[in-house]
Amino acid sequence: MIDHVRDLEAVRDATERLLAAIAALDNASSAEPSRLPGWSRGHVLAHLSRNADALVNVLTGLPMYESAEAREADIARDADRDLDTHLKDVRTSAERLFATAAAQTDWSRTVHLRGGVTDTASRVPFRRLVEVELHHVDLGIGYELEDLPLGFVQQEILFLAERFRGHDTVPGVLIRQDDGRMITTGDRTGTPLTVTGRQADLLGWLAGRRDGAALTVVGGALPVLPGL
Repeated sequence: MIDHVRDLEAVRDATERLLAAIAALDNASSAEPSRLPGWSRGHVLAHLSRNADALVNVLTGLPMYESAEAREADIARDADRDLDTHLKDVRTSAERLFATAAAQTDWSRTVHLRGGVTDTASRVPFRRLVEVELHHVDLGIGYELEDLPLGFVQQEILFLAERFRGHDTVPGVLIRQDDGRMITTGDRTGTPLTVTGRQADLLGWLAGRRDGAALTVVGGALPVLPGL
């Protein structure tokens, strides 16, 4: 269940873990490739900073990004900066977001994200938590899906299953988690496939971070999911 107070605290904790990990890098390693195709670690860090600013825009009623092209240009512009500049930017942009969140009085209102997506303001903190946690993994510096807080993993699996539920390109799937939890996603008609596995592997598949080879599939082939 979404709880913006709890999720904001989780974002603070995740941001501190991320900042500590970044501080252990150097300029050379920050310029190395990340796990995201075509992006260096610097691209990931630049994206995290600009995403915090974009969510400030969302919470203050402005467009999330000026345009898709401007979003990409800002990330490319900032990607090659030195590590100290990245570290400062990730920290200060996060603080701007926390300050903006602290000033909110109506968390039930509708906000506008990129691509015409709308949501309630109360879900913005969790959306930021997803960015911080998954992109920390994407840096490829020793923080893995297995290291993510269990509560976050469970919540993100639910969030992504909801995102794909009813999607016309995803066949029906019954997800069986290793703790016995079950959840459906994809097409709601017909007999669903059954996908079973560890929560980290399920999250990796749903979030496009793993190919699903570690999962067990009954009733057909593991679906290829749309990009996030």
